[in-house]
Amino acid sequence: MAIWKDNTAARPMPAPAPDFREPPRVEPPPKPEPTPALVTAPSPAARAGTPGKESVIAADITIEGKIEGGGSVRIAGKFKGDVNVQGDLTIEAGAKLTGSVRADKVTIAGELEGNVMGASYIDLLATGVVIGDLKARSLAAASGSTMRGKAEFGGEDGEGPKGAKHTFGNTAESGPRS
Repeated sequence: MAIWKDNTAARPMPAPAPDFREPPRVEPPPKPEPTPALVTAPSPAARAGTPGKESVIAADITIEGKIEGGGSVRIAGKFKGDVNVQGDLTIEAGAKLTGSVRADKVTIAGELEGNVMGASYIDLLATGVVIGDLKARSLAAASGSTMRGKAEFGGEDGEGPKGAKHTFGNTAESGPRS
């Protein structure tokens, strides 16, 4: 006789554990990176509700050619060629534009080697340097800015006044004039 009891009866098998698999992860597609040479962003006018776009030439870019269009342009790098836009043109500090300009409002914080024609307003900031002629209805030149050329302003047509010319001498520092 055995001390233990032989249990040969069939034991019920436990139910298999349910197979828990994580659902496959769906990754969103990567967002395309903007082109560093020319990036289009809404201009301040567009953010204010008026239509228009601003194109930017980045600081580490040099471009040679021609810019024409209805939007605004911001130059932070170097551009060689003419700019003819119906919007605004901004030349950032450290940037350089070599060529003629036609734009509504021109802000110069960098260097412009060329003429501005037919602008409604030119803002020459303290870091701005202009080698060329300026023609506009209105002109503001900050103390510390530099200009070599002629400045004609005050007319209603954006081409400057007829007969009245304000000329600054060679590398004259612009500022308050008497």
